[in-house]
Amino acid sequence: MTSGGKALDSSRPVRSDDSFDVDRVHSWLRRQIPDLPDSAPEVGQFPGGASNLTYSLTYPEQDLILRRPPAGTKARSAHDMVREFEVQQRLRPSFPLAPKVLALCTDSEVLGDDFYVMERIPGTILRRDPPADLSLTTEAARTLSEATADTLIKLHQVDVDGAGLTSLGRGPGYVHRQITGWSDRYRAAQTENVPDFHTVMSWLSANEPADVGACLIHGDFRLDNLVLDPDTFEIIGVLDWELATVGDPLMDLGNSMAYWVQADDDPGMQLARRQPTHLPGMLTRDEFVQRYCDAMQLPTDNWLFYEAYGLFRIAVIVQQIYYRYHHGQTQNPAFAEFWRYSQYLEQRCRGLLGV
Repeated sequence: MTSGGKALDSSRPVRSDDSFDVDRVHSWLRRQIPDLPDSAPEVGQFPGGASNLTYSLTYPEQDLILRRPPAGTKARSAHDMVREFEVQQRLRPSFPLAPKVLALCTDSEVLGDDFYVMERIPGTILRRDPPADLSLTTEAARTLSEATADTLIKLHQVDVDGAGLTSLGRGPGYVHRQITGWSDRYRAAQTENVPDFHTVMSWLSANEPADVGACLIHGDFRLDNLVLDPDTFEIIGVLDWELATVGDPLMDLGNSMAYWVQADDDPGMQLARRQPTHLPGMLTRDEFVQRYCDAMQLPTDNWLFYEAYGLFRIAVIVQQIYYRYHHGQTQNPAFAEFWRYSQYLEQRCRGLLGV
């Protein structure tokens, strides 16, 4: 299960439409971190993620990460750099897997948007398939998938009040707010080449369960947001806290399982797979849900709702991204076919619900 220290996650050249004034950012950053060298860093862009943008800032003695919003129309509640920064800053003492944030900029003259800089956690990030120089055995896959479930459990057991994160929550009614909010966001981002999701949204609205509790939820907990030690596969970091809030734990589990493509899923799911959860040894969705719910002492009898919600939510996120591409607000070619995924997810939801 070792890698010989290889397969560290690495950045690529910055896409032209995502570039920024490196010298200006460096000048600002030196005022926040005085021991940085005089010369500007080498800048790269990480390929993962389709929402907030992530860059590497490589100095001779230090590697940093910069996070900023994408260009174009943004959902009102999304891409809040101040919030994302503060969540990690407050959470890290009780959940050390959160990155150490270093500096927050709210001066639009520097980069054009709010942004923040944090320490880089060097390690392996599993995207669609493991790197060629990693051998993920059946035993290692089992251990990793169990550790993934256990990490989500640990996050959901964080003392929200003690971490100073109570203000993230809006009280009871989280499930209802999510169904209403994601439905509104889909309607706002709909283009002429995707379905209206009316049947799915109506079913979700008519079958909303009461909240089963409230905890700190990540909102996008997936393997490609986890940093692994490249030699042991131990989880050493949890990234991308853009959607973190206080809410219903089973809704967060539904979010995660919507990305958890297993070996026997249909070709549409396999095509959309973005993490190697299909490999031999990986927990199935049912096994993951059971392990989680046993530990959290939560029921599984209404899982269909959370499963359908998770898939619908992905459809909304995908459509919001495609909307920006469709209207020329980003030129990233990776987004050109996202409308097809919206179509597939509507069919999968309706098949799952029998509507």
